[in-house]
Amino acid sequence: MRSYYKLLLAITLCTTGVSCKKYLDVTPSNVGTLDYAFRNRNEAENYLFACYSTMQQTSNVIYNAGFTASAEIVYPNNLTANFFSQQGFDLIRGVQTTGNPILNYWGNSNGGAAIFQAIRRCNIMLENINKPIDLSADEKKRWIAEVKFLKAFYHYYLIRMYGPIVLIKDSYPIDAPPDTLKRKRASVDESFSYVVSLLDEAIPDLPPTIQNQAQEFGRITKFIAMSVKAEVLTTAASPLFNGNPDYQSFKDKTGKSLFSAAYDASKWQKAADACKAAITECEAQGIKLYTLQPTGNINVSDELKQILTLQLAVTDKWEQNPELIWALNYTFSYQGYVIPKLTSQSVGMANTYPSNWAVPLAESELFYTNNGVPLTEDKNFDYSNRFTPLVGDEANQHYIEQGYETARENFNRERRFYASIGFDGGIWFGNGVTDESKAYYVQARGIFGLAGPKSFNSTNITGIWPKKLGNYLTVMDQTFTTVDYHLPLIRLSGLYLLYAEALNEAQGPTADVYNYIDKVRTRAGLKGVQESWSNFSKNPSKPASKEGLRQIIHQERRIELAFEGQIGWDLRRWKELQEVLSRPIQGWNINQGTSANYYRPTNVITPVFGLRDYLWPISSTDLVVNENLTQNPYW
Repeated sequence: MRSYYKLLLAITLCTTGVSCKKYLDVTPSNVGTLDYAFRNRNEAENYLFACYSTMQQTSNVIYNAGFTASAEIVYPNNLTANFFSQQGFDLIRGVQTTGNPILNYWGNSNGGAAIFQAIRRCNIMLENINKPIDLSADEKKRWIAEVKFLKAFYHYYLIRMYGPIVLIKDSYPIDAPPDTLKRKRASVDESFSYVVSLLDEAIPDLPPTIQNQAQEFGRITKFIAMSVKAEVLTTAASPLFNGNPDYQSFKDKTGKSLFSAAYDASKWQKAADACKAAITECEAQGIKLYTLQPTGNINVSDELKQILTLQLAVTDKWEQNPELIWALNYTFSYQGYVIPKLTSQSVGMANTYPSNWAVPLAESELFYTNNGVPLTEDKNFDYSNRFTPLVGDEANQHYIEQGYETARENFNRERRFYASIGFDGGIWFGNGVTDESKAYYVQARGIFGLAGPKSFNSTNITGIWPKKLGNYLTVMDQTFTTVDYHLPLIRLSGLYLLYAEALNEAQGPTADVYNYIDKVRTRAGLKGVQESWSNFSKNPSKPASKEGLRQIIHQERRIELAFEGQIGWDLRRWKELQEVLSRPIQGWNINQGTSANYYRPTNVITPVFGLRDYLWPISSTDLVVNENLTQNPYW
């Protein structure tokens, strides 16, 4: 366990205000710091873990714009209690400025991690890796591969946010002339190519899997790197970065074009090939779609087992989750924000665990009907009367409390809806209950509902909760007892859909595209795409065209990966986030106690998002310091 604890120590020191430099600077005054840091294997391993530390910071969802600015979860503004830094959630309110960017990963402020410092740390590691006299050749090769992966990841993180970036391929001496430090931005194609080249160098020398999980879980493997490469190439092929006409005039100060004006269709085939290679490697290492592995003795129906399968694919412990490709050591620590008050005792802790992460109504309506097609397309679904209250019946007893009135649109939905969404009248299994017949249900209407508004701070402004993010074994009652988990960065189901997307863009609808979408749908209890649209959709030919299947794949990813910190990045690379944020965000009329008044859509946030917001601004201070930098378009 010694190595594991050293990793945790390094991460802790690098994330709590004690710098990695200070952590490593434990040498006598007459010894060079770097020479001491790499004098033997043990000290060099400490430095390796320091290279990992910034990546760990990026896994805290409140500092991940793919989570906070996706419009999947919204957070109340101007609360009296300062529970955490809510700057990321405020991005959709249009508060971003060049003078003080939010989640500033370029300059390490306002929730942004010091990524350029992390890259420099990686370069120092690579430049000094030959110094430890007791480091074996095999271990050295592995460490070099890990650090190259980290360099690639850090550069990729910046590309997603800023587009063309400064490539830090090597370190300059600290006494280098200032002008040599003022580097120019590479083009977006050059930036992606550099990331892919680093991954290609790293992949052959990474271990196929982690053998010693107690000491090394969380370190990079071959299948992780291959899956990240698949994501990188898919991002590079996507509309935001591939021939985007909005950026065709974007040049640096020398006149160099930073975005290619020409669309390159071959990028999608490269992405598809990388996705398929990653899938093959993952499956060879035993990664497969999750099926229920319950903890303890539970008495549940087959229907509820399917719901728990879909939840635990995200919230189960990573050593028990065969679907997990990649997660980081950071524990998801916000279950007190996603679980509603289900008991009278839990109401008393409302100001400590406020249950106020709210799901917009539009997000909950993304999920399919039980026929496997969108609400707007299902010819058997009464869409115009979807807000009308209905009484829970025996046919829906696994999902809705019998005898309780809830909106019509909560009936006859797909299983991922019931696994992911907590709604008024919805069954919420767990919270200390192990028998389905005694399961809790959400009572959200008005101030007298257990889950309804309790104080200015403890109010879910839409009346809908991201149920998927709460482990069913976590208990909020007289006390709050969490069962922790690590939010996945990449799951196999997501990789399947990524492959389907890239292959459809490269070749149009093929048998393989349908096959990989249907693998995910089958686990969710749905029929295949072609069968579902043929039998139930008002637009039965939709899956037969590339454009129609593109819409289906995008919606499948938004459903399957909801609340996991991925969709915000997807919506950006698809250039669809502006459309999502072009309408007021709505929820239910939460202060009303009767169902007739409660189920009336109410505006809760009017988002502000324009074309410029697809890329982050570079701080005006950084532009002054480095006059070779050019501000991103429209800022």
